[in-house]
Parts: sequence; structure tokens; C-alpha cells
Amino acid sequence: MRVTQFMLANNMLRNLSNSYERLGKYQEQLVTGKKISRPSDDPVVAMKGIAYREDLARVKQYQRNIGEVHNWIDSADDALDKVGLALQRVQELVVQASTDTATPEDRKKIADEIDQIQKHIVDVANTKVGGKYIFNGADTKNPLFIGYPDGMGGLGLNPNANTSDVEIEVFDGIKLDVNIDGKTLFTGIIEMLDNLKTVLNDPNSTGNTISSHLSQVEAQQDALLAARSELGAKQNRVEMMENRLSTQEVIATKLMSNNEDIEYEKTITDLITQESVHRAALSVGARIIQPTLVDFLR
Repeated sequence: MRVTQFMLANNMLRNLSNSYERLGKYQEQLVTGKKISRPSDDPVVAMKGIAYREDLARVKQYQRNIGEVHNWIDSADDALDKVGLALQRVQELVVQASTDTATPEDRKKIADEIDQIQKHIVDVANTKVGGKYIFNGADTKNPLFIGYPDGMGGLGLNPNANTSDVEIEVFDGIKLDVNIDGKTLFTGIIEMLDNLKTVLNDPNSTGNTISSHLSQVEAQQDALLAARSELGAKQNRVEMMENRLSTQEVIATKLMSNNEDIEYEKTITDLITQESVHRAALSVGARIIQPTLVDFLR
């Protein structure tokens, strides 16, 4: 086959064009830090990158869910802490009212204070976090109590009070219930305080009668401690899941980086090598192209 000057020139231009393309590729990789800039560069890398990004996005969503779990549990524990302080004050008042030196008027004043404590506990039972009631089970749109006790046996409890678990997904197929049985806990406390007010408002009540209610107060304190212990156990599990998610985030990020990110040392070396090849191609091209009349006229 006869090789013409035109064929040599075309081959040289095509090779120079390919060389420029490779130089541009290496420069783009150094600027972006990525192996590819479009799926057509390497479909396998692109498909794996999509899968790794989905995994990382899912882990980050679970981490956000963990934040919400922390919010629920911390808020519930703080609320129960306030209830514990209130019950401690009730215990002090019962001891004070059970002395024989306390007059019916004194006991009535103590009953009034307990009434305010009772209303305070009802308010705590209706605690909202992020617009959701945290002690009314899965019915987070409605409060546990719809009013205060009326002093005639009515506790003001929501007739549709819910005791279902509130579950939040924190990993693939793993859900954590973040609430406690608020209905049972708060109903017991409110009923105990209602009975206590009735005894204190009765002028015929004796010190022994009143002091006998101390065991009921202590029983509710024990129930409260049990609820806080349950929250503590859930908190420990949440922290373990949080550590697991942190590890999964590191793994997913590493896999994505290994798949997409360039090795700067290798890419810089490849760029320098390609520059040398490109200069050699230009030098050879200058020798291949024959001089023209214009070259002689210069």
C-alpha cells in the first residue's frame, strides 16, 4: 500500500487529537479528584458509585432517625425527672400533714399545694416534642390528658388514651420503640394524688390515716424509677446502634472513595508521562510534514 503525505498528516493529527484528549482527561481528574466525570467514562464505576451513594444516604438517614430517638428519650427522661421531684415534694407534705400538731386548716393548705402539683404533673404528661405528644403512645397528635382532675373522681384522662409503641427505624429491619406506657404511669400517680387530696380535705382524718398514704407515694415513686430505668436501657441500646451506624458510615464512605476517587500520585505521574509523549508526538509530526513553498519564502 502506498503511504502518501496526506495519510501521514491525517494520522499525525488523529494521534495528536487523542493525545490532547488524554491530557484533558488527566487534568480534569486532578481538578475534580474523581476518576470519571460522566457515566460513559466507565459504566461499571458509575453503577457502583450509585449503589455506594444509596448506601451512604441510607446510613445518614438512619443517623437522623437516631437523633430523633435521642430527642424522644431525653425529653421523656427530663419530664419524668420533674415528676420525680414533684413526688418528692408530695412525700414531704404527707409527712408534714401526718403529724398530730397539723390542724385541719393546715392540711387543707397542704391539699391545695398537692392539687397544684397534680396539675403540674398533668402538664408534664402532656409534654410535646416537635409538635408530638410523647406520653400518649402512638397517638402523638392528641394529649394524654384533656383536662385537670375535677375533684369528683374524674381524672381528665383522654378516653382514647393510647398505649401502643412508637417505633423508629434505625437500621435495615431494626426498629426501636422510644416511648413508655404513659397512661399506666400517670394514671396511677394522678389517682394517688386524688385520693390523698380527699383524705387531707377530710377534717376527720387522723395522722395515722394520712401517713398510711406514704406507702402509696413510695409505690408511685418506684413505678417512676422503673420507667426511667426502661428509658435508660433504651438509651444504652441507642448508643450501641449509633456506634454501629458510625462504623457503617466510615465503611460506605471508604468504598465510595475507593471506587471513584483518584490516586493523586498516580494521576500526576500519568499526566507527566502523557505530556512527554505529547511533546514527542509534536516533534515527530514536525519532521513528518514536508516543507512547503511558504517555508522557503520565509
